Amino acid sequence: MKTLLVVLLLLCGPTALAQSLSIDVRTAEEYRAGHLEGAVHIPFDEIEQKITTISADKTQDIQLYCRSGRRSGIALETLRRMGYNNVTNAGAYEQLKQKQVQSNE
Repeated sequence: MKTLLVVLLLLCGPTALAQSLSIDVRTAEEYRAGHLEGAVHIPFDEIEQKITTISADKTQDIQLYCRSGRRSGIALETLRRMGYNNVTNAGAYEQLKQKQVQSNE
């Protein structure tokens, strides 16, 4: 097992062990209309009930986003209250989408 970890770190870097989780906290309609690649959908008002089905690891890097950053801010506070300590409000979907497009060019 130790050898596998060393190989993963050498081949992929430290992110091989600590993958960031993107969560779209908008409505189902908004998510269906478009979302960031790889993002999981959990509406902000359901995050407390559903987060453990996605990540029970309270140290996992979690990036939250919504339309403007307000709902992701509410979700951030909910997760922090639950003991998640590596959570970031990434902000607005449209801005994040533009950054993702630019980084893929």
